[in-house]
Amino acid sequence: MFIDKIEIYVKAGNGGNGCVSFRREKYVSHGGPDGGDGGNGGNVVFKVDEGSNTLLAFRYKRKFLAEAGQNGMGGKCHGKNGADVEILVPRGTLIRDAKSGRVIKDMSDDEPFIVCKGGRGGWGNKHFATATRQAPRFAKDGTKGEEKNLLLELKMIADVGLVGLPSAGKSSLLATVSAARPKVAEYHFTTLEPSLGVVSTGEERGFVMADIPGLIEGAAEGAGLGHDFLRHIERCRLLVQVVDVSGYEGRAAADDFNTIAEELENFSEELANRPRIIAANKCDLLPDGIDTEEMRSLKVLADALGYKVIPISTATRMGIKELVNEIERQLETLPPITVYEAEIEPEEMLEDEGPEATIIRRADDGAYVCEGRWLEMLCGRVYFDDRESLMYFQRSLTTYGIIEKLRQAGCGEGDTVRMFDIEFDFVD
Repeated sequence: MFIDKIEIYVKAGNGGNGCVSFRREKYVSHGGPDGGDGGNGGNVVFKVDEGSNTLLAFRYKRKFLAEAGQNGMGGKCHGKNGADVEILVPRGTLIRDAKSGRVIKDMSDDEPFIVCKGGRGGWGNKHFATATRQAPRFAKDGTKGEEKNLLLELKMIADVGLVGLPSAGKSSLLATVSAARPKVAEYHFTTLEPSLGVVSTGEERGFVMADIPGLIEGAAEGAGLGHDFLRHIERCRLLVQVVDVSGYEGRAAADDFNTIAEELENFSEELANRPRIIAANKCDLLPDGIDTEEMRSLKVLADALGYKVIPISTATRMGIKELVNEIERQLETLPPITVYEAEIEPEEMLEDEGPEATIIRRADDGAYVCEGRWLEMLCGRVYFDDRESLMYFQRSLTTYGIIEKLRQAGCGEGDTVRMFDIEFDFVD
């Protein structure tokens, strides 16, 4: 089974909470606070797996959670950092935001990519000791790790893409010029998934060729198998259109040429304008040699578009060397393989970063509900059973304008205010 598009959920680890602790030791009368910091949460990291060319590994596992940081401990002991979770994907995988569809990262290089960062560990109470506050009974909670719904889309990386109707000889051509061994048989749709092969041209030179399942008329609208795999040749710098000129299938070569050209045009105008070579295959089956009406009609069409026609036979290897040389010559003049630029940075997907983004709404029971990422982090840092920590919370609400926002929303004396798990009466 070939899977090249799938949605997954990822979440980085939460940061560990800071510890409230005091040094208690024999003969030490004023030990003071010694609460340690919490550990940082683990990240969600994508890496390229050279040994895979499908997203099949995600068929049954679509949820990836990194380890949370350990809470701080007494004796100024720092909590252990959470372990990263590594997700291996084939080279050429696009990571998209599942909601907007915008590209976050093109996994075409060898650099690991952190898509979700783990939460920061909270400070222990040792950080809050001052000359006037020598026994702080509060600490900071760790922040939450980032979480996202992602769409993984595989676009194979190849220099050359083979396109053509079923049984035109694409798989045979790939097997002839490379070490790849795709299935070859005398029936339509033998190729059910894309295959890659490396074509060596000597002296450590070569290129990667992709065999795409056969297209049929209407493929761009979803007919046949080809529609699902056309995205895999969007990166290809050069297309080789394999055309059966033997007449064995009862079709004219010129008609086959036009059918594929129309499907590429319907799928993507950019793809249709990609440089192309026409490989006129199965010439060994022509009784009168290559100078036939079929070949002449094909060349007229190809010449009008600036495409070169090379007669070949994968069975006898006729014209194979000429075809490989022409491919190499054209590749030397073409730009490198397309790498998709990020359309959205991971940081952009984080909403409500600052206090100005806090949202205040009226609940059905009349309470004023305050929501926002900054506010959630603030609530997590406050120890509400401690008077000094509670005073810090009240000062923050006033300093950052949350109290004023409540007034503007109509909140008055005695109204109920709800902030996540906290509920209190408003005092103006």
